[in-house]
Amino acid sequence: MGAMWTKKYFTSPDTMPTALEPPTFDPTMGFSNGRRERVMIATEQEMRANKVPPEHRDYCAHLYLELEGCRARELPWITRCVDVKDKLQECLVDDWILRMKEYERERRLLERKKRRQLKEEQAAAA
Repeated sequence: MGAMWTKKYFTSPDTMPTALEPPTFDPTMGFSNGRRERVMIATEQEMRANKVPPEHRDYCAHLYLELEGCRARELPWITRCVDVKDKLQECLVDDWILRMKEYERERRLLERKKRRQLKEEQAAAA
């Protein structure tokens, strides 16, 4: 955690992306066949109607709804819902990995942009 803070504010603040901002580069850059767009399966109306907490309103919300439904059906024996819980956990981990890959891609593209600018400045000065 300290290494990220140091890079962000001291050693390389211009090449560290901000986590809560959208990407600055084209999302399809470097993908010749394009990228599959992520789609929310659970709608906003479904999440509001089922009172899904804000922290669970993500790309795995449909599995959260399925888990809560299973728990309601199997109330005293909620251990019967372990397979649904495992699917939700797998989805959350996959979502986290994808977000970290996007962050790393943004960081590397910012470093690439900086290297190219330095090269152009050196060529102009020479």
